Amino acid sequence: MTYEPRTYRSQVDAANLVTFEVVNAETDLQVSALRDLAPQARSLVSELRGGLEAYIAANPRFAESHVPIDVAPGAPTLAREMADAARIAGVGPMAAVAGAFAEAVARGLAVESAEIIVENGGDLYLMSASERTVLLSAGDSPLSERVALMVPAELMPVAVCTSSAKVGPSVSYGGAHAVTILAESGALADAAASAVGNIVHGTDDISAGLERAKSIPGVLGAVIIAGDQIGATGLARLARVPRG
Repeated sequence: MTYEPRTYRSQVDAANLVTFEVVNAETDLQVSALRDLAPQARSLVSELRGGLEAYIAANPRFAESHVPIDVAPGAPTLAREMADAARIAGVGPMAAVAGAFAEAVARGLAVESAEIIVENGGDLYLMSASERTVLLSAGDSPLSERVALMVPAELMPVAVCTSSAKVGPSVSYGGAHAVTILAESGALADAAASAVGNIVHGTDDISAGLERAKSIPGVLGAVIIAGDQIGATGLARLARVPRG
C-alpha cells in the first residue's frame, strides 16, 4: 500500500485542545482532548484491535464480505456494531471499521476528558461543548478544501465520516470525490458513506446519492462532492472557505 501524507489532519478545528497521534499496526489515529491521553488511547486501541483481530481470525468472512453478514455468538462489541451498521446500510461490515474505531476510542477516553475529537483515516467522532469546523477534502475536485462542514455543539456527540473514490485506500464502486455522512453512530456514518459513495459515479448522481443517504435510518445529514458540483441534505450545514 502506498503511503499518502495525512495532510487532512490539519483541517479539523481542534482549538483549545491538546492533539496527539496513536499508531498501532494499520490503525493510525489523531486524537484531540483537554490533555494528553496518549497512554490511555494506546491501551484502548490495543484492546480494540486485539478483540477484532481475534474475531476475524476465527471468522475470516467478516473481513472479506462486501455484503451484510451475521456475527457469530460471542463476537466483540465492535464487531457487532459494525455488522449492525453494515446491515442498515447494505454493505460489508469492514466498511464500518474506521468510524466504529473512532467512536469507541472517543467514548473510552471521555471518562478522562469532556471534549474529544478522534480522527481515523478521515473519519471523525466529535464530542465537544463548542461548534467545530471540518474542512472537506475531496482530492482533485475544485471544491476540495473550499467548503467546510459546521458541526454545532448541540449536534454532538456525532460522527462525520467520508468515503472517496479518489483519495485513500477505501474500496468504492462509485466515482465521487467525497461523500460525507453525519450520524450519531460512527459505524453507521462510515457504512452509510460507503453505501452512498457506491452509487455516485458523477455529477448526475448527486441527487440520487442524497436520496439514498436520506433513506438510511440514523443518517442525520450528507454532503456529496462530485467533480465541480456539491449537494447537501439533512443537518449538514456548509460554509464557504475563502482562498488563503
